[in-house]
Amino acid sequence: MPLDLQVRVLRLVQEREIENIGSITAEKIDVRVIAATHRTLESRVAEGLFREDLYYRLAVIPLTLPPLRERRDDIPLLVGEFFERSKRKHGKPGLSLPPHLMKYFVDYRWPGNVRELENVIERIVVLARGDEITLHDLPDFLRRERPAIDMLQLELPPRGISLEGVEKELLIRALEKFDGNQTHAAKYLDISRKALRYRMEKHGIPRKGVEDEEEFERSRDIHLK
Repeated sequence: MPLDLQVRVLRLVQEREIENIGSITAEKIDVRVIAATHRTLESRVAEGLFREDLYYRLAVIPLTLPPLRERRDDIPLLVGEFFERSKRKHGKPGLSLPPHLMKYFVDYRWPGNVRELENVIERIVVLARGDEITLHDLPDFLRRERPAIDMLQLELPPRGISLEGVEKELLIRALEKFDGNQTHAAKYLDISRKALRYRMEKHGIPRKGVEDEEEFERSRDIHLK
């Protein structure tokens, strides 16, 4: 949201009034405001891209919706709902999804969250050749084997361990592995580049080499245009 528009929204929230187009007088309104974003507003405020006063006006009752990979118990319910919905949409009432395939959906990280899950289910239903979904009907990225936790050779100390610390260490090692290239590090960790940047900001990890990478992305976009 541009800063000039943020000023108008601040007036709406703070003064409870608006000006209609072409009007010279303000009109009082009585509304409730629900604001949603996928960005980290605290960092946007620090960068001067989001007004601090508007942020505190909006953040009265903050609600955080965890990503789908942190709500794995919800995945089977969502798979079942989307599967039934897609069967009705594409006229395949007799199509079935065996329970043993559910683990492939639960184990995947779903960087695109619920929307990605819904689209994948519809793709599977549309492309299914028989009356029962098989392993070969699943996209390659769902069937891809993930390394077991034992392969990471983690040792759990007797006094406990910080999950935040483990995440930070994994981020640092992945970035070091690819000389600071965020795109490659994100792909290696099976998360989006935006998710990687969010976690880097959360843990205070410096963005080494980001200028060269962003310059490459900009030049590529110009070339494609």
